[in-house]
Amino acid sequence: MWRNLLLKGTACVLRVAEPRFLHQRRFSSFCLRLVTHRLIHRPPETPCVLALRCTGCLLAHTGTRAYKNDAKSTVELPVSPVTVTDIKQYLRSKDIAFHDGYSCLHIPSIFITSSAREEKFSLFVDKTTGQFLCKDTLVEGSWEDLQDCLEVMQKEEQDYLSPHVLLGYPESVEEQEERERELMEVQRIWSSSVPLNDLPEDEAQLIKTMFQITKISNTTLKKFGVRLFKPTRSLVFPWFGGPDSSLKGVKLLSAQSTDTEKVTYNEATVPKCSSYYNLFGLPLVGRMDSEVVLTGNELDTLAVSQATGLPSVSLPRGVSCLPPILLPYLEQFKRVTLWLGSDMRSWEASKIFSRKLGLRRCSLVRPGEYRPCPVEALARGKNLGHIIKGSIPAAHKSIVSFKQLREDVYGELLNTEQVAGVKWTRFPELNRILKGHRKGELTVFTGPTGSGKTTFISEVALDLCMQGVNTLWGSFEINNVRLAKIMLTQFAMQRLEENLEQYDFWADKFEELPLYFMTFHGQQNIKTVLDTMQHAVYLYDINHVIIDNLQFMMGQENLSIDKFAVQDHIIGAFRKFATNTSCHVTLIIHPRKEEDDRELQTASIFGSAKASQEADNVLILQEKKLVTCSGRRSLQVTKNRFDGDVGIFPLDFIKSSLTFSAPVKGKHKLRKVPLKSENEDVEGNEVTVKKDEIKKDKADKANKTTKTPRAVKNSAARKETFQNDDKCNS
Repeated sequence: MWRNLLLKGTACVLRVAEPRFLHQRRFSSFCLRLVTHRLIHRPPETPCVLALRCTGCLLAHTGTRAYKNDAKSTVELPVSPVTVTDIKQYLRSKDIAFHDGYSCLHIPSIFITSSAREEKFSLFVDKTTGQFLCKDTLVEGSWEDLQDCLEVMQKEEQDYLSPHVLLGYPESVEEQEERERELMEVQRIWSSSVPLNDLPEDEAQLIKTMFQITKISNTTLKKFGVRLFKPTRSLVFPWFGGPDSSLKGVKLLSAQSTDTEKVTYNEATVPKCSSYYNLFGLPLVGRMDSEVVLTGNELDTLAVSQATGLPSVSLPRGVSCLPPILLPYLEQFKRVTLWLGSDMRSWEASKIFSRKLGLRRCSLVRPGEYRPCPVEALARGKNLGHIIKGSIPAAHKSIVSFKQLREDVYGELLNTEQVAGVKWTRFPELNRILKGHRKGELTVFTGPTGSGKTTFISEVALDLCMQGVNTLWGSFEINNVRLAKIMLTQFAMQRLEENLEQYDFWADKFEELPLYFMTFHGQQNIKTVLDTMQHAVYLYDINHVIIDNLQFMMGQENLSIDKFAVQDHIIGAFRKFATNTSCHVTLIIHPRKEEDDRELQTASIFGSAKASQEADNVLILQEKKLVTCSGRRSLQVTKNRFDGDVGIFPLDFIKSSLTFSAPVKGKHKLRKVPLKSENEDVEGNEVTVKKDEIKKDKADKANKTTKTPRAVKNSAARKETFQNDDKCNS
């Protein structure tokens, strides 16, 4: 929101301001806006006002490149933690009545007149973050913003505040142009699409067959406003929102056949994914409805509504994310049934969502052969109402029996590939050993100093992030700009400093990844880092956190305490965090100093006892420093709690793209540096020289014939693929 933008601007000033300014009390966003407004009518008199005026000057004259601002930037400024007890105590001190909801506190809106309130509690305050939303005016902001508004109302003895106090913050020219461009695109797509009822019967039947919705009636499609966008033969799902139920966005679903005779479905949203907050089907829900079925996509919502008549809504981004800004719209329901799909990934997501929504009212539909996704269940002729009634409560006891675990065990046996986790595309050998990347695990990664630990783990994380694994990077050794440059180079598979004309193309693609960075640098307190991680998991559904590295967590404030005890405490905290939040944590730890000719072992990890015990996976980047040819690096898995497989495989470092890859078997043979002996035979020397000359000639010929590096070829092919995808989605 505008608060984050203003804080970003003041942060630039704080870096160059006088030291005494750093120790002054920080203004809240609302107070800053009021002071800024008064500057227009009052000359600068105080140092504070002068500093604010300087802020505006610096913001107006620094830099020549326009930067975009979106929801991702909020992670860069960790908010002060607030508890539900603090919120309740403050509301009581202001004599404000509230209702204790499932995930929010309900209070009367302060942005509408007292006559219009009619004792309705339409302002919702998130219990975890303090973020608020007024459903009547769509005003939203942080807990500090709400406190400032209440203080101003009390001081000026006002009954309400105008919504424009928070909504009237001016946007930048770039933001205004982008928002207007997106609205025009939404209207263009919607006006160019046609209802399926208006299509010829044979064409409509073909479209239904293509999207596997032959059982969905035209009446249901018309009821939800589903249309067909003919240029791309895509289904269009509208987003109606706001007090006037206006069209705010659309989602396009297209079908594409593959070489294996399978059909894949691609989604595209306008506005972009990070700004798309639609609960499809919400306008059809009545105010008195107390039960809802939450699905993972729009087609499942259509099937549930048609088969059961129950209110049903779908998530805007599938099973990967439930934005907290949508929680107020689900507060009215006393029972929420989560039916997110028939795979184990959806089952795990439903457990996480139930914590956000409140365990007391949530029930889950177990995935299985007899409980497929709603569209498939409707096509098979199953009784969807019976499946919903058979859902299990999300609330669990501290002790369970095997009877309660029986279905979960069967589900893991039935879905072995999905239980193994997300597969890597760049490291097939890692899939062979670890089987996949799984939630709730702790991975310890180590390697010699200067061997490329950060570069390697950044590519491993990027591989998963490109497959939809929401990732949070905590780099305490190198700054975020340099880390982002490394990952962008790995993403583009080429050095962009040599092709700056392609920077915007790859940067736009890279920006769409669910990738976030913590702004910590240097030694940090473990509690501050864990609070930021917890906030990111709740707000952005982070599935993977990388901490680089453990030594920067230990700090200097515990000099009197045993450093091994401090390390054991930190590792235990990360282990608990991974288990409780179902989030995978990758922890980089430096090894002890070893001889150059010795390989690292699990015992080489600094303070290895606790680290190796708590970790689910232990990975070691081995480097043979006495080897000069390529292939001197290898990755060794020394612990795998999932199924016990361990092993080692070689790695090749491609400097042009900063990537690692597993070489073809037999391509590289490790050769140690030859040591000369005084008693060498003359004939042996001649044979060795001839062999070296032959190898050199072969290498020169290979270099002459290979003019285009493999990384550049891969980059060109990937760029062409991205451009083709953009044409299909436009």
